[in-house]
Amino acid sequence: MSDLPTHSALDLATLVRDRAVSAVELLAHFEGRIDALDGDLGAFVQRLPAAARREALAVDRATDRSAPLLGVPFAIKDTDPVRFAWNRAGSRAYRYVWSPFDADQVARLRRAGVVILGKTATSELALMPVVETDLGPPARNPWNPAFSSGGSSGGAATAVAAGLLPVAHAADGAGSIRVPAALCHLFGYKASRGQMPDFYAAMDRFRLSVVGCVSHTVADSAAVADVLAGRRDGLSGALSRAPTGLRIGLCTTTPLTTVHPDIVAGLEGLARTLQELGHHVEPLEALPGDLDEFLPIYGFQANRAPVLSETSLQPVTRWLRGHGRGRKLAAVQAQVDALARRIQVWHGGFDLLLTPTAPRFAPRVGEFVGDDPAAVFEAAAALGAFTAPCNLSGQPAASLPGGPRGPGCPAVGRPADRPGGRGCAAAGGLSAARASGAVAGPAAEARRVGSGRTGRRAPAAVTRSPRRDPHGR
Repeated sequence: MSDLPTHSALDLATLVRDRAVSAVELLAHFEGRIDALDGDLGAFVQRLPAAARREALAVDRATDRSAPLLGVPFAIKDTDPVRFAWNRAGSRAYRYVWSPFDADQVARLRRAGVVILGKTATSELALMPVVETDLGPPARNPWNPAFSSGGSSGGAATAVAAGLLPVAHAADGAGSIRVPAALCHLFGYKASRGQMPDFYAAMDRFRLSVVGCVSHTVADSAAVADVLAGRRDGLSGALSRAPTGLRIGLCTTTPLTTVHPDIVAGLEGLARTLQELGHHVEPLEALPGDLDEFLPIYGFQANRAPVLSETSLQPVTRWLRGHGRGRKLAAVQAQVDALARRIQVWHGGFDLLLTPTAPRFAPRVGEFVGDDPAAVFEAAAALGAFTAPCNLSGQPAASLPGGPRGPGCPAVGRPADRPGGRGCAAAGGLSAARASGAVAGPAAEARRVGSGRTGRRAPAAVTRSPRRDPHGR
């Protein structure tokens, strides 16, 4: 049982399916890890032990063993409703919100066999790229708890990186899957617009946000994406078809901030690997733009969340909502469309774009705190400089675990993929990641939480070398 955290979610589902381990045993193991470690990490905001045990028992009694994620311990980001659980969205404004039903995406995951252990932490209204709310402790990075796991899906990334879960639900509105994945050395995939169920479609008028997961492997993320999209072996089936001769654009700069040189070096190393695999990599200038173009859109989105009292919100949330107050939908939609066209022109004829996921290493917990909410947001928003464009354009994007000193490097699908399609370019990006050997299994040689090792270096890239326990035991 001690080696269970080294298994992928699909591996664990196979063990349960073959009755090599029971879902109840699996649940007990991961609940034990949460009990031992999460007090110092802040991954979970609510545990559901009784409901999880009932679900695990039902899995063990079931005669139909075909569910793709059978018995896999799982958790839902605290933005999506889970039956008989709180749905606080990281905010005091929602601290009494309780759901009697599952969101559609949660119901699909249940039907796929997952066992839901609880809900993971998110930033307030899922707006900030770090999780530091008024409701509980910050989501800390298991590689070094003095640093953040990123956001807004920081609790999910903390849980998976620390081995509290093999995979966890997440959502991405401006990089909220990909940034935490990069900072925690995980794989994160944002699907094309329109492929996934969207509980918040009425508020998310521009469909910026997409549900998904954070995981250790491409295959796990593809399996969860297929479940959420309601298809069978869509992305999962594409993983065996490694593309050849892709035209890849390499961009290592942004007008919003300076990219750390170690991150640039790691990205250039990945580009050389892709060239050795037969792909064509060409330099690409930075996407032109500034934060002021994005603020009206993000502020408009933030302001659509119903709140009884603005005073219950954090200062940066109130400030951001102020940028959306009084704006007309048609004008903001026109801004979204103009930016999306600019991104598509920038993408040009490339099959994939290769950029940093984040321009810097993980921020320290408390770094984005201050009396000036405008300055706080500007500093924090730089984390999404490379990720937010794909939410505006609707393109698929993925963050891969990077080299010894860098966060992940996203592979961005070409804009010719229609948002409502099956995401062929996204599948190609996932296949390219697997073919390169960059993502082959759980992270190797990670530091143990509380081991005393410090520093800001990201963990080593995942390779196909023999597996080691990713949690340093």
